[in-house]
Amino acid sequence: MSEASAEKTPAERVEVVLTKAGRTKIRYPAEVVADDGTEVTVRAPWAAAGVRDFGFVRFEPGDVFTEHYWRDRWYAVKEVRTPAGVLKGWYCDVTRPAVRDGATLTVEDLDLDLWCSADGATILRLDEDEFAGSGLAGRDPGAASAALSALNTLEDLARAGTLLSPARSLSDADPGLAP
Repeated sequence: MSEASAEKTPAERVEVVLTKAGRTKIRYPAEVVADDGTEVTVRAPWAAAGVRDFGFVRFEPGDVFTEHYWRDRWYAVKEVRTPAGVLKGWYCDVTRPAVRDGATLTVEDLDLDLWCSADGATILRLDEDEFAGSGLAGRDPGAASAALSALNTLEDLARAGTLLSPARSLSDADPGLAP
């Protein structure tokens, strides 16, 4: 094997752009782990400044997010680990289906979220009040219905232990996705 062929190619990068109500909420660089044409998986460190303490989990500098976006589903599932690789749990965003255009992955946040702790014992539906106040049901009833259906699906998958795929248990998550 030649020295050149043994070199590792640089990881493909994208910029994740999370929008909400027509505005960019946050954008951050991420490494593409996989893209099969339907699901895009990226990995990125916690992108916000400082600590965000939700009471049930803290996101902190150094945390690593392995984020699963789908072009045909109304949600994203984000596996959250400490810098040492300890699983904190899964933070799920209800979104419109993801759009990848070259090096940009754009996702529109629809306010609803779900948290599932690492042990699966805590499953919380989040921000239903924000969703109700967003006016989406009046502006786009189809999207509002899809969003509520997505939240119900996420909760069902979390309770079944299959958030990443109905065929793949959370405990069977690819160890290669760990930092």
